[in-house]
Amino acid sequence: MAERFKTPSAAIVILLREQGGKTQALLQRRQNTGFADGLWDFSCSGHVEYGESMSAAAAREAEEELGIKIDLSELEFAALVHKREKERDLTYYNCYFVCRNFGGTPQIKESGKCSQLTWFDVDDLPQDLICDRREAFKAFLSGVHYLEYGWQ
Repeated sequence: MAERFKTPSAAIVILLREQGGKTQALLQRRQNTGFADGLWDFSCSGHVEYGESMSAAAAREAEEELGIKIDLSELEFAALVHKREKERDLTYYNCYFVCRNFGGTPQIKESGKCSQLTWFDVDDLPQDLICDRREAFKAFLSGVHYLEYGWQ
């Protein structure tokens, strides 16, 4: 297939829970990935493989990175972000899913790529959360499900 059809896509899972009357999101601190290392990211993320749906990729990444099971019916579409990274000359389609029900306890399964897992109140997310992730989550909370990022 021609090069022009090689735009990658990624699935990103935002795990949410209720704790003490507040909604919390699980974040991971990235390391040794070559992208946004040292910054916070949502629960898990990864590329969609050839022949794989975005929701299946989200569930697979959750199991690989966090050791949890997600039934596809528990994934709620949150947002699609058409992202341009000028620095790396890349264009991505990032699909975000929210999940509130899952099996197991999230834990770091890929210690070489993640140094920390922490639950944060959604109204007090850390400043060093990856910028486009923050924008996608804000859009979702506002009822916006499509966002273009990095094209300005």
